[in-house]
Amino acid sequence: MKNPQATIRDLALKLNISISTVSRALRNAPDVNPETKKAVLELAKKLHYEPNRVAQSLRIKKTNTIGVVVPEIAMHFFSSAISGIQEYAAKHDYSIMICQSMESLRTEKSNIHMLVSNRVDGLLISLSSETKDIEHLESLIAKQIPIVLFDRITDELDVSKVVVDDHNGAFRGVEHLIKTGCKRIAYIGGPDGLYVSDQRLRGYRDAIRNYNLELDEELIMHCRDFHNDPTEAARTLLNRPNRPDAIFCMNDPVAILAMQVLKEKGIAIPNEVSLVGFTNEPVSQFIEPSLTTIAQPAYLMGQSAAKLFIEQMDNKEDFKPITKVLPTELIIRNSTKRIN
Repeated sequence: MKNPQATIRDLALKLNISISTVSRALRNAPDVNPETKKAVLELAKKLHYEPNRVAQSLRIKKTNTIGVVVPEIAMHFFSSAISGIQEYAAKHDYSIMICQSMESLRTEKSNIHMLVSNRVDGLLISLSSETKDIEHLESLIAKQIPIVLFDRITDELDVSKVVVDDHNGAFRGVEHLIKTGCKRIAYIGGPDGLYVSDQRLRGYRDAIRNYNLELDEELIMHCRDFHNDPTEAARTLLNRPNRPDAIFCMNDPVAILAMQVLKEKGIAIPNEVSLVGFTNEPVSQFIEPSLTTIAQPAYLMGQSAAKLFIEQMDNKEDFKPITKVLPTELIIRNSTKRIN
């Protein structure tokens, strides 16, 4: 039978000292005799004593645990962001609990409820593509539970946020296509209301207008399901009599699905149709042709979100929400033509 875990009371009884003295010794309090402190630490090691984190958290009302909710861990962008969160959190004595919404509002709500029930100190959230109603997030704010939104955000909440400059990144991607000679540029994005898709669509529109090209609304496609809809969107665009000569996609996975459709139809990339993605997924440099894309600093985004959260925890009374905007970078590869 497994031996029960040693407690502070067990240490006190064996050393014939008070529980409070043991507690102070374990905390390395300066008012404990050095010999007593040494005896407590040696016995604690011998008995494999572990502090009761639950009891501690109830006493100090803090668990040093951050809940993290992302749409899909399998996406390299979000796994990199999580790595950034964990690295920064660990350096500041925080641990993290991770959940994925799988682009479902219902699952997002369930994840948040579970994390809060497990007494996390607060949440870092990247919203699902279905999240339009934010009542569940407003409820957290009403309960004074700290929140930081990253990447997928909403402007309706007065909380700290970390985003990349989606508008400028999209503008530069479309601008590159225009400078290579493309004139009918399509956009395949996410659902209306999804922050990153809306910002990238705004950058797309502004680039088209800035270079005095015709803005054809029929070239703009919205996808609700990122696993299936981009394929159908690409087929719809390419089956039109006056098909586009370039497609700008809201992220690399969407661009790769569009590339597969182009290959199925025997359309040469980039000579007949050029292609630009967004996020710079690792696979993008290895596919054929390699994908021109907009790189965004996912790891830095994770670190920045964790930093804002911990700063809020350390300065609750004086903290004011901050929005941090990170830069993007155009990576030119072989899915676009060279500028003449």
